[in-house]
Amino acid sequence: MKRKTAKEILAESFREVAEKKPIDMITIKDITENCGYSPATFYRQFSDKYDLIAWDYIQRTTAIMNKVGVNEYKWRDTLYDGADFWQENKEYIKNLLLHTQGHESFVRYLSEANTAHLTRCILKLTGKKMLDADTEIYVRVYCYGTVQTVCDWMLDRIDLDIQHLSELFEKSLPEPLKEYLY
Repeated sequence: MKRKTAKEILAESFREVAEKKPIDMITIKDITENCGYSPATFYRQFSDKYDLIAWDYIQRTTAIMNKVGVNEYKWRDTLYDGADFWQENKEYIKNLLLHTQGHESFVRYLSEANTAHLTRCILKLTGKKMLDADTEIYVRVYCYGTVQTVCDWMLDRIDLDIQHLSELFEKSLPEPLKEYLY
């Protein structure tokens, strides 16, 4: 049996508190009291709540990205599972978008995190140590565009079901990236 780590428990506690309170109003005390930990335990794991948010996002989305190229798991499946993750966590993500040091900071973080995820995925699939300059730009353009679109979708500015959204993201993948992901 795998026991949850202190980081996992704190992240879960944060998400529970975020169901009832705007992110910018959540304190470390709120998080630790919710799970029975001390603030000292929190600070041994994270520098602040934004560090926790970043760690939690990476942990929860890495599992999706790590499946690319394994057991017939296709890029199309990744897009669908990503959209499903966003839909399942919609209220939490909306809270993050609307209540973290301004809308742009969380969007920028998501863009950078997704760019890092996709870069690692391509490097893993190709066995290369780094991307060439052109491929790096294609990854950035794709990730920054899809993240902004997902944010608009999360904030109900775009009305699509997850199947249609993931299909559009698949169709918008730059041609040079298709050779790596298909």
